[in-house]
Amino acid sequence: MTTAEIAHRLVSLCQEHKNFDAMNELYADDIVSVEAMPNAEGHFETVGKPAVIQKSMDWAAAHDIHSGTTTGPFVAQNRFAVLFDFDVTNKASGHRMQLREVAVYTVDAGQIVREEFLFAA
Repeated sequence: MTTAEIAHRLVSLCQEHKNFDAMNELYADDIVSVEAMPNAEGHFETVGKPAVIQKSMDWAAAHDIHSGTTTGPFVAQNRFAVLFDFDVTNKASGHRMQLREVAVYTVDAGQIVREEFLFAA
């Protein structure tokens, strides 16, 4: 698949709330995921498909997701960006919040090899 095809496939699956299907289908085994904020251990990066999927599963389990939208993709060469908007409540704190993030994906050999999440400052 081309970068544009991968981008449209990811957005389509996310719009159907099939984010984990998108990860399983489109991510390289050695994907690197880079968060804007460090995790509990102080790391920004997660490496490997199982670890990246688990990180997302942990986030989903820690939040009640009231709604989510996916906008894009915005494609250039071997990269593309997607805008995600979520209305979530953190289960531990009860704090409800609206989150907006831009995810920038890098494609190599027909798979997503890197994702980077950016937040408004």
